[in-house]
Amino acid sequence: MLEATIKQERDRIEYMLLRYQKMLQELPKGTLSEKKVGTKTYFYLKYRVGKKVVSDYVKKEQLPELLEQLEHKKHIKTMVRFLKEELAMADKILKSK
Repeated sequence: MLEATIKQERDRIEYMLLRYQKMLQELPKGTLSEKKVGTKTYFYLKYRVGKKVVSDYVKKEQLPELLEQLEHKKHIKTMVRFLKEELAMADKILKSK
């Protein structure tokens, strides 16, 4: 009974990992950086393409949505890390049975 419950939980974790990883692919890559020129502040989304670092200018109108997406990405990455730990624990328990 307990083993079936753990297997069911393991399946749920794998399903959630796949969903979160798909969500991560749809969110913007990289981090937000700001550059001050005189009295003005400009924002850039920095990410890697191969070995090259690319900086894309972010318009002020796009900034709130981008910040929300980056915060959502951070939350999802935390959840993925937690789920991977849970998956390892479930595998360890199932292996010992």
